[in-house]
Amino acid sequence: MQFQRAPKKTPVTLLAASIGLALQLSAASALAQDAAAASSTAPTTTTAVAPAADAPPTELDAVTVTGFRGALEKALDKKRSEIGVVDAIVAEDIADFPDLNLAESLQRIPGVSISRDAGEGRNISVRGLDSQFTRVRINGMEALTTTGGTDSSGGANRGRGFDFNVFASELFNSITVRKTSSADIEEGALGATVDLQTARPFDYDGFTFVTGAQLGYNDLASDLDPRATMLVSNTWADNKFGALLSVAYTKRRLLEEGHSTVRWDNGTSSGGFAGTPAAESASVFHPRIPRYGVMEHEQERLGVTASLQFDPTDKTSLGLDLMYADLDATRTENFLNGLSFSRGACAAGTAGAACRAAGASGKPETVVLESVVDERGNLVYGRFNNVDVRSEARYDELETKFTQFNFYADHELTDDFKLHFEGGRAKSEFENPIQTTITLDRTNAQNYTWDYRNNDRLPVITNGFDVNDPAQWAFINGVSEIRLRPQYADNTIDNVSLGMSWALTDSFTLKGGGQFKEYTFESREERRASELVVPALPAGTTLADFTRTIQLEDIRNVGDGRWLIPDIDAFNRAFDLYSDEGIFAVSDTVSSVLGNNRTVTERDQGFWLQGDFNTQIGSLPLSGNIGLRQVTTRQSSTGWSTVGGQPVLTTVERSYEDTLPSMNLVADVTPDFLIRFAAAKVMARPGLGNLTPGVTVNVSGGNRVVNGGNPLLDPFRAKTADLSFEWYFAEESLLALGLFYKDIDSFVQTSRETRPYYTSGLPESLLAGTGATVNDDFQFNIPLNTPGGPLKGLEFTYQQPFVFLPGFWSDFGVQLNYTYVDSKIQYMTAAGATSLRTDLTGLSKNAYNATLYYEGDKFSARVSAAYRDDYLTTVPGRNNNDVEGTAETLTIDMSASYKINEHFELTLEGLNLTDEFQDQWVDSIGDRASVYHHTGRQYFLGARYKF
Repeated sequence: MQFQRAPKKTPVTLLAASIGLALQLSAASALAQDAAAASSTAPTTTTAVAPAADAPPTELDAVTVTGFRGALEKALDKKRSEIGVVDAIVAEDIADFPDLNLAESLQRIPGVSISRDAGEGRNISVRGLDSQFTRVRINGMEALTTTGGTDSSGGANRGRGFDFNVFASELFNSITVRKTSSADIEEGALGATVDLQTARPFDYDGFTFVTGAQLGYNDLASDLDPRATMLVSNTWADNKFGALLSVAYTKRRLLEEGHSTVRWDNGTSSGGFAGTPAAESASVFHPRIPRYGVMEHEQERLGVTASLQFDPTDKTSLGLDLMYADLDATRTENFLNGLSFSRGACAAGTAGAACRAAGASGKPETVVLESVVDERGNLVYGRFNNVDVRSEARYDELETKFTQFNFYADHELTDDFKLHFEGGRAKSEFENPIQTTITLDRTNAQNYTWDYRNNDRLPVITNGFDVNDPAQWAFINGVSEIRLRPQYADNTIDNVSLGMSWALTDSFTLKGGGQFKEYTFESREERRASELVVPALPAGTTLADFTRTIQLEDIRNVGDGRWLIPDIDAFNRAFDLYSDEGIFAVSDTVSSVLGNNRTVTERDQGFWLQGDFNTQIGSLPLSGNIGLRQVTTRQSSTGWSTVGGQPVLTTVERSYEDTLPSMNLVADVTPDFLIRFAAAKVMARPGLGNLTPGVTVNVSGGNRVVNGGNPLLDPFRAKTADLSFEWYFAEESLLALGLFYKDIDSFVQTSRETRPYYTSGLPESLLAGTGATVNDDFQFNIPLNTPGGPLKGLEFTYQQPFVFLPGFWSDFGVQLNYTYVDSKIQYMTAAGATSLRTDLTGLSKNAYNATLYYEGDKFSARVSAAYRDDYLTTVPGRNNNDVEGTAETLTIDMSASYKINEHFELTLEGLNLTDEFQDQWVDSIGDRASVYHHTGRQYFLGARYKF
């Protein structure tokens, strides 16, 4: 099955127009090249004037391109000089882009798309392969950083995906995306290896000092926030020793608001409304938790890098890189929920009035008074009685600390034989010590309505009572909840490698080496024994003393946009929620949370041998490398499994080996036209959450999930091939087409299905304290190995400054890229039967980036657009939906600067200028809204100083 949603706003015409303009300008450039040569003012071109016969020759000063154009030129030089398929961003390209972090810088590269959390980039996918398939190295050593996000943005990261929002982009002076493999690059990536390089003192000429400050403003949050950077570097002893220090600080306060439903469901498995025929309930989809929400984010991000370099002799170089990053955040999530619709069917053998008499609540007792169903089977309008409404407030304190040290040494034993040593440690420590949720409840509200008829993303919701009156709410033992869920995740990578390079001839170099890497992942979570046990309010108080008002700023589709939420600070003052005593004690031995207390240790030992060569076939220069990498993975997974109905701490050990050949070739058809070809076998290790021996049971209100694990999963394995054509048709210019193919023959997917808990065979004890019963529907997530399938695509790149145009038009330029990816993956059910055959999750078929820039002597400006298609997030879908996904996005950013003098510069940046909404949906036909949130436009006004 191929999923296909009705088109909405895909800007294909804009892309086509951009490409058409690019081709016209390219043609104009070719026609005007000779005429422009004599009069061009391009900074990289020096025109020699014939001297008089008796006059001495005159030496003209070469003009170096700087600024954004200079950064683009350096990136092109790097791409051109590599053997494999590589794209890069260098220094000013990052510092000048209107980007909050590295992910948003990376999205300018062909084939790279990003996902966002809290209004900024968090993860990347490369050529349709999501973040778990991308390996990231910092200063040449593998690293992993994880953070905590909203549930709709992936929640706490306990996987292998790299969270780029930990770092400010100013800390790095180059990013290299390696899309093909070679034996000297360690294994672990199906999509790409991303190299992040911080600044080093030998990058600069003597003493350098750069500082900058910005004031940010978000038009939804209406807050002013600071951002600052500083770099100081110097060298001594005739450039034999250097030291560098850089610091970046950002504070962000923003508001996120919108509508969500968690998912949509029908009555096939969850039962119907009171008095509604079974056939009608089974055919109609309704939102499970229709709600509006307001999220208040506050972040402080600090990054520090330090570097020492020492060249004691002409043959020896030593260096030490240090890095520290701290992302400290608080977040509140406040929702007004229609909770009844998430509750499942009655117990077996009861129905209708008997069901309600047995104490059932929620959907089984909800009465439908009016309804409208659209042509897609969606209940787009409904008026109901006996609806349970919930006001929910959640407060999180989150922090990620990242530290890394990396020592490296190069030594030339002879002119032909060189050694390289590298060793270090990277550690990411994520903690969420406070995650507190408190609910207030109103049972059996009358005349509750939702109406999606005029807007299927932002419905009109009325709750049937005054949601701003404390007397209308209740805090009820056994119904309301206090959830305390502190959680932690640590990732540590120790790495030692030794490599050699032996130039046997002028045209052949033999390389080889060995590497040992130990990776340790630890995850821990704690909870209360029962989240439904809540205290009575103190004598003399009412809910008016324990509530505050939350306000939707830009949406008025729920009353006046205000409602009461629990005041968590007031509850804490009254009950000392974090005393860890009595009913508020938390433990990591609570049955429902045992599955999140687990560790994985991997010891990877690799050896590689590679031959680098350059030769000539006839008159055709050919260079490349051919190599082989042999790697052994020894894996130990520890977690809680269920044996005889009881939890048992279990360790499972296994090992596997991979032999990974690779080849990269580049032919210089002409000095300006290159053809590259690459082929390799690659592997990526399974997701960490899939390797636990046990299961995790999670109940949050109406959301009930069982996550299983399998420590014996095989890794992802694939065969890859690349073919690219690159035409450097003018100075600083490129026209390129790349074709790529990946045959994924070993894949790990997660089967998801919704069914009653009692069908699982798991003990009822795992539900203790959750309020759920064995008759409730749970979503079961089970990982399994599947055959995979092919992935293929193409990348188109066009880049050129318009130096051939007259006057100030010659200061303009353009950078365009377009990526198309297609895949057909065979998905399986938990029982191993074939399910859908459709796109890989995380894959956008079409994506493009476009930047138009102006680079004058004093004034510079640019505008950038980043687009990606819909992509799937869950296959098969849950609650009887075929698939789940995220809608297409088009993000527009801008940047401008004005140089007062050679040292001082003013800057203005604007992000997300169209206030793009995050649009998540369920079902390819029903196109049912799951999350529809926005965070507003972001502006920065600032200044830079360089000495």
